[in-house]
Amino acid sequence: MGYVEELRKIVGHRPLILVGAVTIIIDDENRILLQKRKTTSYGMWGIPGGLMELGESAEDTAKREVFEETGLTVGKLNLIDIFSGEGSYIKVPNGDEFYAVTVAYYTNEFSGEFNMDESESLDFSFISIEELPENIVKSHKKIIERFLSIYNG
Repeated sequence: MGYVEELRKIVGHRPLILVGAVTIIIDDENRILLQKRKTTSYGMWGIPGGLMELGESAEDTAKREVFEETGLTVGKLNLIDIFSGEGSYIKVPNGDEFYAVTVAYYTNEFSGEFNMDESESLDFSFISIEELPENIVKSHKKIIERFLSIYNG
């Protein structure tokens, strides 16, 4: 059982502040890896990532989540920005509420073979920056927009 699950046993559904990390992975054709989500925001496209466990750095969280969700190992991470505030409120279907502090990274260093975690994902696809789908998780769309404003690839 993870940190968040243990914490929820104590506080129930009350709002919490939780730290997470996401990673934009770019391939050699400047396409972004997107994940079609199965859990939160079902059927929407998003960026691989998740919540921090006790003792992890933000970088550790980003690398662990990418590996767990995709089977890929990422190399050097580059900071995009940290996203937080009123717009980061999330209420999941089971009633849990939290405000996310999301550390967003990008990398073009990755290796391994896709091994999709079917409990969290419906699909993965590298998608051209010019052809990004409309149905991207709102908070992830903001992260992608910030990334595109700084990326020189």
